[in-house]
Amino acid sequence: MFFGTTFSFFPYKYPTQLGTLTTKLTSVLTSPLCLVSMAVSKFLSLGTFITFLCVIINANYGRVEASHRVYPQFQSLSAVSVKQLLRTSYHFQPSKNWINDPNAPMYYNGIYHFFYQYNPKGAVWSNMVWAHSVSKDMINWEALEPAIYPSEHFDINGAWSGSATILPNNKPIILYTGLDHKDRQVQNYAVPANLSDPYLRKWIKPSNNPVVNPGKGVNASAFRDPTTAWWLNGHWRMLVGSKRNHRGIAYLYRSRDFMYWIKAKHPFHSVPYTGMWECPDFYPVLLSGKEGLETSNIQGKPVKHVLKVSLDITRYDYYTVGTYLTAKDRYVPDNTSVDGWAGLRYDYGNFYASKTFFDPAKKRRILWGWVNESDTTEDDVKKGWAGIQAIPRTVWLDPNQRQLMQWPIEELETLRGKNVKMRHQQLKTGDHIEVKGITAAQADVDVTFYIPSLDKAEPFNPSWTNAQELCAKKGAEVQGGVGPFGLLTLASKNLEEYTPVFFRVFKSSKKHVILLCSDATSSSLMDGLYKPSFAGYVNVDLADKRLTLRSLIDHSVVESFGAGGKTCITSRVYPTLAVFENANLYAFNHGTETITVENLNAWSMKKPRMN
Repeated sequence: MFFGTTFSFFPYKYPTQLGTLTTKLTSVLTSPLCLVSMAVSKFLSLGTFITFLCVIINANYGRVEASHRVYPQFQSLSAVSVKQLLRTSYHFQPSKNWINDPNAPMYYNGIYHFFYQYNPKGAVWSNMVWAHSVSKDMINWEALEPAIYPSEHFDINGAWSGSATILPNNKPIILYTGLDHKDRQVQNYAVPANLSDPYLRKWIKPSNNPVVNPGKGVNASAFRDPTTAWWLNGHWRMLVGSKRNHRGIAYLYRSRDFMYWIKAKHPFHSVPYTGMWECPDFYPVLLSGKEGLETSNIQGKPVKHVLKVSLDITRYDYYTVGTYLTAKDRYVPDNTSVDGWAGLRYDYGNFYASKTFFDPAKKRRILWGWVNESDTTEDDVKKGWAGIQAIPRTVWLDPNQRQLMQWPIEELETLRGKNVKMRHQQLKTGDHIEVKGITAAQADVDVTFYIPSLDKAEPFNPSWTNAQELCAKKGAEVQGGVGPFGLLTLASKNLEEYTPVFFRVFKSSKKHVILLCSDATSSSLMDGLYKPSFAGYVNVDLADKRLTLRSLIDHSVVESFGAGGKTCITSRVYPTLAVFENANLYAFNHGTETITVENLNAWSMKKPRMN
């Protein structure tokens, strides 16, 4: 993924920092003026300019800035000291400096390898290399020297994101995007220098790179992030993300030998008015069960496929579940979700540029995602670090076959320490019951709520299509019938600061609608922060009147999983009072219907070895 030329229309440095972006831009881009300009832009550059202007005018934010600016004064400013305040304890991060995309995670000969975009010289985006860490459990990590860095004519101006493939005879190979000496985005490969080294410390970039150039009709400035390759009918296949005008595209390339690649006549999949598709990911999932599949291993198995794209405009990750037409090398999404900005997301909060891999040791598919900051660039420089990775998640297909399920890898539970429990605790209107006896700033909390009656659920307005706007409108303090109820995380003693993660239940004409929110509005007294009301709908029926919530709390991040992993939200927050031992955790209910905490388990989390 690349951050140098993308534009956003926001007063903050990340496009995810605009709570109503998807709704506003969707309405903007479907306005008559914009639709006409998009059509014109296929033939005239003026159309693109008009589109650009109409987004600015309609969005009404008044500022245009690069979403990841280059800061010459900061980009090579080494961290003299690294501030520990708000630094996470059990989420992946290096000892200092800037990180972003997860790259080429893989399991090889008993070792998990994780590569990531990293600035070795400072806490802002620049000087990017492929940093490399290894682990035996994806919880404790050892940092190695960078595996790939700009050095050759085919990547001299940038070594960007990519994926790993395990070739026959157990040989790993990395595909990655390089910015060449002509500033074209090209696809390169790298191989281990010594396969007998269990840590694969050194990687070689052979001289026959690049293996894929942007050909005729391909935008050389928007052509990046190759996927893990898969083998089918005598050919390797991989996808590369791109765009043409305003259409997001996943190009398909085929090769017999992994060296000579030919672009398919037709795109693998594309969607109009979605913008650049970064970090595409494509993999099979079984129709039932949690077992994962190796990317090539689909013959004779009952599978669906998942296509994920990271949309450069919105800075969210979207996916569809669908069918891979192998004879045509085309992907067709099911009609069970929107294929675009209003579609399904892995995570409805700070989560981007994700990458999955198949773990053969435990036969599961693992998802990594970058969790960016919500403070200012100046704050990042002062604290000496920026960016973390979400806890790795196991991913599988929901039994309804309409969406994915996600859950923190089981190895995380080895960090659980002191445990406290709450059973059959009633939460009446206005109750805030403290969960005492754990380190609330560094905890794992798993709770089941029971709703005695759904009769008081508020009517659901069908126009409430945007969950994030609804969460901002209703909030944790606005009394409803059934909810809001949930957890107040990273809360100060007198609730000057708190980050609520909560449910709210509505009644539509046919079913109940469940909203899950992670609201950072009151998370900090610090100025200059982006404090959104992240939210997503939860597709679950309430036949048993129960809702589950798991939240991973780690100083400046709250990572939440609703209804067993149907809806996930990650929030970055920066409390000033609710830090270390001064952080508190509460179960709360602000609805008129009494809610029962049927079962709550909370654990203090130990700190792993982290790079």
